[in-house]
Amino acid sequence: MTPARETYPQPLPQFLPFAPPLVGPEELREIASTLESGWLTLGPKTEAFEKAMAAYLGAPETLAVSSCTAALHLVLRALEIGPGDAVITTPLTFVSTAHAILYVGAYPLFVDIDSQLGNLSAAKVSAFLDKSARPGPDGRYVHRDSGKIIKAILPVHYGGFPLDSTAFRELALQRRLHILEDAAHALGAQRGNAKVGGQELLAPLGEGLHALSAFSFYATKNLTTAEGGLLAGSPEILQKTRVLSSYGISDSRRVWSRRHDPLGPPPPAWDYDVEALGFKNNFTDIQASMGLIQLKNFPLAQAKRERLAAIYERAFQSLGDLAILPQKEEDTIPSWHLYPLRLVPEKLALSRDALKEKLLDLNIGTSVMFRPVHTFSFYRDFLKIPLGTYPEAERFFETTLSLPLSPKHSESQIEEASHKIRALLLYYAR
Repeated sequence: MTPARETYPQPLPQFLPFAPPLVGPEELREIASTLESGWLTLGPKTEAFEKAMAAYLGAPETLAVSSCTAALHLVLRALEIGPGDAVITTPLTFVSTAHAILYVGAYPLFVDIDSQLGNLSAAKVSAFLDKSARPGPDGRYVHRDSGKIIKAILPVHYGGFPLDSTAFRELALQRRLHILEDAAHALGAQRGNAKVGGQELLAPLGEGLHALSAFSFYATKNLTTAEGGLLAGSPEILQKTRVLSSYGISDSRRVWSRRHDPLGPPPPAWDYDVEALGFKNNFTDIQASMGLIQLKNFPLAQAKRERLAAIYERAFQSLGDLAILPQKEEDTIPSWHLYPLRLVPEKLALSRDALKEKLLDLNIGTSVMFRPVHTFSFYRDFLKIPLGTYPEAERFFETTLSLPLSPKHSESQIEEASHKIRALLLYYAR
C-alpha cells in the first residue's frame, strides 16, 4: 500500500556529502611522529599495523599493501593463477575485481547476483558450474565455452553485507577451488561469531586450496589510510604474496631492516636475492600511522554507522512498496559501508537517475554502486557479453542509490536528510 503523497521538500541548508572520511588530530599526531622518526615507508609501524589487524580480525596473518586491487592481483599470482585459467566472480562490483583477474592473464567468468543483497550465492555458483563447466581429469572444472580451467571463486561482500562464507567453503572443497573474498566493503562485518577475514573462514581448505580475504583502506572506506589494502590468510600463501609485493625480494623485511637506526649506515644485508618477478606494492609507515589510530577508534565508528543506518530504516518504514530497504540476514552484522536504497520503478514517477539529480538539488550527495562490469566498453568489447545476460545485476544497478553514510555525519543530519528523501519519494509516488 502506498502512503499519502507529501509536498515537495526544501533543500538542506548545507550540502551533505556522500561519504566524507572521519580523521582528526590523533591521526595528525601519529603521522607527525612517523615523519620525525625518519622512517616513512615500509617499516616498524607497518608491521605493528599488520599485527593489530590480525588480532582484530582473528586472522592467522595479514599483509598490508598499496591497495585492495594490489592485494587481489598479488595473491592471484601467488596462487599461480594465470593464462589458461578462469576465476568466477560477480558482475556487480567495482572494475578492480575483474581487472585483477585480467592482470594475471586469467579469464573472468561472471555469475549473476542474488536479487536481495547484491551478493553472489554459493547455490548460483554451483548451478553455473553444473551447467557451464565439466569436471577435468584432475578434479578441477573446465569452462565449456572457453576451455579455461576454473581455479578460484572471487565473491564480493557488496556494501558490507556478509556473504555466506561457510557455504562458499563447502562449495570450494567440493569443486576444488580457491576462495578469494573481495571484502573491500566488509571490514567489521560478521556472520555468527565469525568476522569476515577471521580464522574461522580463512582456515586452509586442504589439498593445496586456500581461503583469503582482501580489504580496502581507500578514503571512503570504513577504515581509511587514504590509500591502501590488506590481505588476510594463511602464513604460507601470505609469505609468497609478501615477496611479490616488494619486487620479488626473497626477504622483504630486509628492505626496511634499518628501522633500528633509520638514519644510520645500512646493515650488512645488501646481498638479498630476487626470487620472483615482483611488484612495487608495499604499504608505508605513513599509511600505517593513520591505520593504527583508525583501528583504535574503529568500534566507535562502526557503532555510529549502525545508528545512522537505523535512522534511515525508521524513516523509510512508511514508504510501503515504493522502495526496498537493505535487510541484513539473520545472525549477521553488516559493516554498513553502504546504505543502498532500491527503488521500485513501477511505483514511482521518476527514475533512479532523476532521483539522484533531485537529491543533489536538495543538497544531498549520493552515489551509484556499481555499474555492472560487463557493461563498460572495454569489457563489452573484450568479453562480448550482451546486455540482459545478468538481469539481476543489471536491475540492481538501474534501481539502486547509495545514500550518505559516514561516522562523520551527525545523527541529526541523517535524520533530516532521511525525511527529505522520504518526502521526495512520496511526492513522486504513482
